[in-house]
Amino acid sequence: MRKLFPDARSALEGLTFDGMTVMSGGFGLCGIPENLIAALRDSRVKGLTVISNNAGVDGFGLGQLLETKQISKMISSYVGENKEFERQYLAGELELEFNPQGTLAERIRAGGAGIPAFFTATGVGTLVAEGKEVRTFRDREYVMETGLVADLSIVKAWKADEAGNLIYRKTARNFNPMMATAGKVCVVEVEEIVPVGTLDPDHIHTPGIYVDRLIQGSFEKRIEQRTVRAREGA
Repeated sequence: MRKLFPDARSALEGLTFDGMTVMSGGFGLCGIPENLIAALRDSRVKGLTVISNNAGVDGFGLGQLLETKQISKMISSYVGENKEFERQYLAGELELEFNPQGTLAERIRAGGAGIPAFFTATGVGTLVAEGKEVRTFRDREYVMETGLVADLSIVKAWKADEAGNLIYRKTARNFNPMMATAGKVCVVEVEEIVPVGTLDPDHIHTPGIYVDRLIQGSFEKRIEQRTVRAREGA
C-alpha cells in the first residue's frame, strides 16, 4: 500500500467532502498538523465538524479554517486564544460542544478502541451532564459520554519510517496518538522519514497499521503565548 505522498495537498486528495468530521491533533500550537490544516483550507471544503483540543490562534492552525468559515462546529476543550472563534460563537455562526479535557481525550481514545460509550464522574451536576444519561455506581453518580470517530484524522508526529510507524517528540505527543486510531482515514505529517527497520520497535508510539498516508512537512514552530520578565537589577 502506497503511504508516502509528496505534499499535503496530494495526501488529502479524494478524502475531503462537505460536512465531514475531522480530528486535528495538537495542544495549543504544539504538535499541530499545520501543513495538512493549510491544505484543508485550500481544498475549500466546508461545513466541517472539527474535533480538536482547541482552535489554534487567529491566522494560524485551525484559526485559518475559522477565518474562511469552513468550520460549522467545534468539539473542543479550550478555545480561549482565538478572537475569531469567540466572535463567531457569540454571533451564533459556530456551534460548540465543550468537553472537560480528560473527557475529550477519553472520548477519542474510546472511539479508536471501538468503545461506543463510557461513564465518568467528571461533569456530573454541571452543564456538561445536561441531556445525558446519569447512573449510580458504588454510591457515586457518573455521566455517560460517547466515543468519538472522525471521517479523517490529521496528525503531527516527529519521525516516521516508510511503513508509517510513528514517534512523537515530548509534549507534541498530546492528542495525536489517540486521534491516529480514531479516524476512518489517518493522514500524518512528520519532520523526518527514515527507511523501514531504522526505528527501534520499542520506541514506536503509533504502529503504521493506523496510518494511511504520510508526508514530510516544513514547520514554523510558533510560540502561542510569549511571556517575559525584566532581568533582575535591570
